[in-house]
Amino acid sequence: MDRVTIPDVLTLEEASGYLQLSIETVASLALKGSIPGRKIENDWRFLKSAIDDWLRAKNSSSILLSQAGMLADDDYLPQLRESIYQARKRPEIDDNSEI
Repeated sequence: MDRVTIPDVLTLEEASGYLQLSIETVASLALKGSIPGRKIENDWRFLKSAIDDWLRAKNSSSILLSQAGMLADDDYLPQLRESIYQARKRPEIDDNSEI
């Protein structure tokens, strides 16, 4: 039986296949900042580990905090979090999300 190897860094198409979602849906989620990804020039790239964390997390705040864990003692973390959510034009805590 052949084993499928999934790379650590995924393209938009690979992330779409991995998540079993349409390319359009993954691109839309990435543009909104709802799924962890980075646009490099005109191409999207996704860390498989970040997608796995995103799938396991209950909300985006927990993802951000887990990925920023190494910065937990950094005095600039609150300012960094605030600037991220200001750039996304949405609050850090979604009143409609489960805790």
